[in-house]
Amino acid sequence: MSWNIRRRTRHVLGPTADRWTVRGPRIQALLRSERPTLLGLQEALPDQVEFVLAALGSSYRSVGYGRGYRGGGERCPIIFDERRLELLGWEQLSLSDRPTSPGSVSWGNLLPRILVRAIFRDLRTNSCVHMVNTHLDHLSRRSRLRSAHYIGQLAAARRIPTLVTGDFNAGLQSPPLQELSRTYGLAEVTGVALRPLGPAWGTLGSYRMPRLDGRRLDWILVSSGITVSAAGTNGLVYLGGWGSDHLPVQAVIRLPGRGARQ
Repeated sequence: MSWNIRRRTRHVLGPTADRWTVRGPRIQALLRSERPTLLGLQEALPDQVEFVLAALGSSYRSVGYGRGYRGGGERCPIIFDERRLELLGWEQLSLSDRPTSPGSVSWGNLLPRILVRAIFRDLRTNSCVHMVNTHLDHLSRRSRLRSAHYIGQLAAARRIPTLVTGDFNAGLQSPPLQELSRTYGLAEVTGVALRPLGPAWGTLGSYRMPRLDGRRLDWILVSSGITVSAAGTNGLVYLGGWGSDHLPVQAVIRLPGRGARQ
């Protein structure tokens, strides 16, 4: 699952649907219903990450810290169920000319942008997967394209299957998504799924009924060799509404063969 859960705001006079006291129980209900083995979150504050972990249960763990230079602020964590997956290693990188410098900015984005990546071993099949989770800049087209190129390079450098989750702030035909598809061979899951999980809703729902012509900014991408059994956008109502202004994207995948520790 990939889900921008929207950071908690302090504006108590905003729309009722945007208040965390309303959204939190809805997020909890969706997660307890779906229980994804792997979850890439975007726009999550530290207490929201803890909330998600508590909603999912004691077997879930998280990797990733804030995007600020001291590790504070919004996170793009990868959350996983350790009953099914063994974490072999992980790192967080800045989407900038100085990827190992926390809080660094480049390429036209005013705010720090990051990715978190990890390698997991499936305890049932021994297959391994490389996962990248990110949230691309909402203003700078150049930043989104450079970030996509960097993510593609990271995926190409691994000899194991890659799964990319994120809020790309861009549509499927945009330069960043086309770069990942045409240059690096990463396929969008709903386009290659053996069956759909419901209608092809737009992911920017803004707390309204999902629309087929709505904007799709959130994506899951997979490298060749990964079989996508089913995929789609979850537009279901939980406790009378939606937990975020974005809808989660979900996929059921099958990894090829037996993996190795890399």
